[in-house]
Amino acid sequence: MPTVLMIFGWRIFFYSNEGNEPIHVQAQKAEMECKYWLISETFEIVEEYNFNMKPSDKREIRKIIFEHFDYIIQQWNLYFKK
Repeated sequence: MPTVLMIFGWRIFFYSNEGNEPIHVQAQKAEMECKYWLISETFEIVEEYNFNMKPSDKREIRKIIFEHFDYIIQQWNLYFKK
């Protein structure tokens, strides 16, 4: 499980056996967890699922992902050699 970022208590990561899926990240903070697809062509993220998250938590993690969008994609491509 490569960790891409640790920021504001969030651990942003992806699983090492998911390279055959489109670019995405999981995020975890305390008892909260979520997964977002990253669509590089349109610079958007799409929520796949969330667990135990309030709307404010969703806004926070989406903002973090948007602010580090290019870096996350770069790390995905480096790890999976794409």
